[in-house]
Amino acid sequence: MPGDQQTELPAVHEAWLPREHSLYRPRYSKRQRSGLICAAVFFLTPVLLLVLGVRPASFENRELAAFPSVGDGWGLFTDLPAWASDHLPLRDVAVGAVDDVSRGVFGEAPELGRGHGTAPVGPIAGPRFPDPDDPAARNSSYPDVIQGRDDWLYLGEDMRGACLPSLQREEVIARLQRLRAAVEKSGRTFLFVVAPNKSTMVPQFLPETYVGSDCAKSVSEVFWRDTVPKTGGVDLRESLRAVADDDVLYTKVDSHWTPGGALVMVRAIAEGIQPGVTGSWRVGSGDLLTAKGDIPLLIGREETATVRHYDLLPDGRTVRSRPVNKQFLEPLPLTQAPGDGVVGNRVAMVADSFSLSATPYLAGAFADVTVVHADSVGRRAVDLARFFADRDVVVVQAVERSLVSGRNGLLEDGVVEEVERVLAADPIR
Repeated sequence: MPGDQQTELPAVHEAWLPREHSLYRPRYSKRQRSGLICAAVFFLTPVLLLVLGVRPASFENRELAAFPSVGDGWGLFTDLPAWASDHLPLRDVAVGAVDDVSRGVFGEAPELGRGHGTAPVGPIAGPRFPDPDDPAARNSSYPDVIQGRDDWLYLGEDMRGACLPSLQREEVIARLQRLRAAVEKSGRTFLFVVAPNKSTMVPQFLPETYVGSDCAKSVSEVFWRDTVPKTGGVDLRESLRAVADDDVLYTKVDSHWTPGGALVMVRAIAEGIQPGVTGSWRVGSGDLLTAKGDIPLLIGREETATVRHYDLLPDGRTVRSRPVNKQFLEPLPLTQAPGDGVVGNRVAMVADSFSLSATPYLAGAFADVTVVHADSVGRRAVDLARFFADRDVVVVQAVERSLVSGRNGLLEDGVVEEVERVLAADPIR
C-alpha cells in the first residue's frame, strides 16, 4: 500500500546476518555441532582404520560378504548392508565388547541376532517364538547359538535348518539316491556317512525351551528313522555312543566332534570299503591338546577345551597317522605307501568341517584319498564329476543339519545331473 514500507528478506543466508538483526539464526546450534562431530567420528573412523592397515576379520565361520554386483539388479541395494557390516574394521572387537558388557553388567548373554549367512553369530538370552504367518519373522526368530545348561553352546542352525528347510525331505532323498545310482552304475563303490549334530548326540544340556525344539526333534527322529536308511547312509550314532564312556566326543564350546569321534568315522569308512581291514588296527593314546572352541569366537570371545588326539597304527606296529595342517576347500590329496591295514583303493571324498579332525587318520589309513569340501562342489559340478571319474571309490560325509536343511553343495541344482552325465560316459571297465 502507498506509504507502507515493503519488508524484503535479506539476500544472504540468515546465519550471515549481524547477530543483532531480527532475522539472524545461527547455522548450527551447540547440539547440532555435537551431532555433526559424532557423525564425522562414526563415519571417518572406519576409513582411518583402513588407511592405518586395520582390516575386517572373518570370525563367524563363513567368508565375508562380497561386494554386490551391478548385474544383480535390486540385489545391489539389498545386499549392500551385508557387505558394509562385514567389512567394518574391528567389528569382531565390538561384538566381544557387547558380549562382555551384557554378561558382566546385566548377567545375561547378548541378543545378537542372525548374520548375513547361515553361520552362527551369538547366543540369545531367551526364545523368541516366530509369527506363523510371516516367513521373514519365522526365519529371523531362530537364534544363531543356543545357550544351554552348564555353559554348553549349541548351533541354532540345527533347529532352523530342520524347521525351515531349503529342500523338502523327499527331494533330498531323491537326489542322494540318484547320486548313489550314478556312481554305482559306473562300476564304482559309493559310501555315504552321516555325522550327527551335537544337539542329537548330547541333547541333555539343551535348555528346556527354545525356538524350534519340538519341530527339530521330530524332524531329527524322522531323518534317522527314514531318510538315512533310504539313502543307504552309515549311521554312526551307536558307534559313537559305544566309545563315549571312554572319550569326550563333543565339548561345550565347539560345534564339531573331537578326534575321538573322527576316528570312529574313519574306521567305519575303511570297513565300508574293505571289510576286515581294521582287524589289525591299534590306536594309541596321543597328546592332550588345547583347542579353541569355534562357537565362542563367533561372539568375540576365546574359550578352549582340552581334547585327546590319537596315534593310528594300521598294522598294529607302525604309527601312520600324521598331522595335516591344511584345509580342503580345494582338493587335498593324502597319499602313502600301501601296507597292512591300509585301504588300497583310490578314494574321492566329499566332506564338510567334521572331517577336518579326521584328516590325520585318513592320511594314516588310506594309501590314496583326496578330500574336497562340499561347500566348493556346487559351483563346479563338472570338476566334481571328473574328480569322481578319476577314482574307483566315492565317499560322501555330511553332517545331519546340512541334509535335513537341504543346504549341502551336493544337493544343489544340476550337481547330480552332471555327475550322472560324466560317469555314464566314463565307466570303470
